[in-house]
Amino acid sequence: MPTLLLWKGHRFLFYSKEIGEPPHIHVLKDGKQLKVWLRDLRVARNAGFAAHEVIAILKVVAEHRQGFEEAWNDHFGH
Repeated sequence: MPTLLLWKGHRFLFYSKEIGEPPHIHVLKDGKQLKVWLRDLRVARNAGFAAHEVIAILKVVAEHRQGFEEAWNDHFGH
């Protein structure tokens, strides 16, 4: 479960056993979780984040998308 970024208490990570899924990032904070597809920055799943929090998180994901995709590809060998 490599953590790629810490931002305002949010952990941006992916799980090592998610082989076969398209590149995505999980964002965790205070028991809440968001899953975002990296190719189109769409929310795959939201468990607890308010709409304004999701908007802020998506901006951070967009800013770091290239690095997240590179880390995904390095980890999974793509």
